[in-house]
Amino acid sequence: MSNSEVERDDEPVTPAGRLFLQPDSYQIIHIIMGCKNPIDTDAVKSAITNSVMIQLPRFSSLLVRNSHGREHWRKTQVDVDRHVVVVEDPVSDTAAGNEEAVNDYVADLAVSSPLSSDKPLWEVHLLRAHNCMVFRIHHALGDGISLMSMLLEWGRRADEPHQSPSTGSLGTSSLNKNQRRELWKLVVWMFMNVVFIVEFVLRALWVKDQRTAVSGGAGVELWPRKLATAKFRLDDMKQVKKAVAGATINDVLSGVVSFGLSRYLDMRSPKALQDGVQITGLAMVNLRKRPGLQELSDMIRGDPGIRWGNKFGTLLFPVYYRQGGADPLQHVKTAKKIMDQKKQSLEAHLSYYIGISCFAPKVANWFSYRIVCNTTFTISNVVGLKEEITIAGNPVTYMRVNNTSLPHAITMHMLTYGDRADMQILVAKDIIPDPQVLAKCFEDALLQMKEAATKQLGK
Repeated sequence: MSNSEVERDDEPVTPAGRLFLQPDSYQIIHIIMGCKNPIDTDAVKSAITNSVMIQLPRFSSLLVRNSHGREHWRKTQVDVDRHVVVVEDPVSDTAAGNEEAVNDYVADLAVSSPLSSDKPLWEVHLLRAHNCMVFRIHHALGDGISLMSMLLEWGRRADEPHQSPSTGSLGTSSLNKNQRRELWKLVVWMFMNVVFIVEFVLRALWVKDQRTAVSGGAGVELWPRKLATAKFRLDDMKQVKKAVAGATINDVLSGVVSFGLSRYLDMRSPKALQDGVQITGLAMVNLRKRPGLQELSDMIRGDPGIRWGNKFGTLLFPVYYRQGGADPLQHVKTAKKIMDQKKQSLEAHLSYYIGISCFAPKVANWFSYRIVCNTTFTISNVVGLKEEITIAGNPVTYMRVNNTSLPHAITMHMLTYGDRADMQILVAKDIIPDPQVLAKCFEDALLQMKEAATKQLGK
């Protein structure tokens, strides 16, 4: 939507938001929620109308551009009926179950359905035949942490309807301040920051991963997609965490990705890779000072310590191919060592300020797009809700999240909900035709790690 004049109350779009509006970086977040009972369309519309979401300025604003092409948010009246898409019939003509049918529906949305700019940039699709709701929210409106905080305020605990849900914890590790005062620690810290900055710049210019059976590249974001779900139990991940000193759930997930990709590559291209080949991913990191989800009620009251929107950095996250027979826990140990170094650096912060905030959107888009093209996968992990919730009075049985497509042939987004963690695996189907097999590789990787951890802890 274009408008040559900027009105007084228009809010400029943030640099991160402008990046996600560029054609090569256009991103929509999908939050998938399975419901226990049939969906009442009127109840959902009423819940949206009265929800905290409508109170958030960006959810009730149009995207407009001035005569110079600069983007702004302009307040408007929200017509909820235009934002709710009701699908009465099954979304698949095949005998696929609910989960597969919903995944197919979202995979099609990932490459073919941008959001209309003549209304605020969000939609809710009600797949009534599958008891499922799909929230489509443009990334310019906020990141995964922001959107989970919205659900935290909106939903109600299924077991205690008068209470808001709480959030889980994935565990963090911080730098010891006394150690940082030591000169040699400071020198190492500075050196590692220089190394990580150089790595990012080289990735944008010419350094790229060796081609494998899961490699993407420029233009792959336009290829048809498939979507599969890997399902984990948080208790299993915690058992593995206990077996590796100082590890976090994020370290365990990193090890699962490393081990699972090795298993899958063994199946797809046995003996095609040398042991130890690096496969590089991009890991998303929350940069907010408050590590958990934020209470939007405080933000709406004007708390300056809470920032809605996009506030995340990116880490280059290498995993290493290991041929069958390697110690499963070694994948976690290697991932932990790498991530501990990166947590003590400014890599994530610098990637945000250099790659998003400091340059014009077209420059930031070029930088980001080149890095994605020269790496192999994307991974994110969002802390979800500890208790199961209800939306419009309907219990939510599962919650999953993913993004629209990137030049990567494989993107992975894990979200915790209750005692489970589901990872959505979006793939370019001409490169990875069997994402269900890949999902099984990740699930089996965790089970093998759990078995090894149980044996180690039992000694």
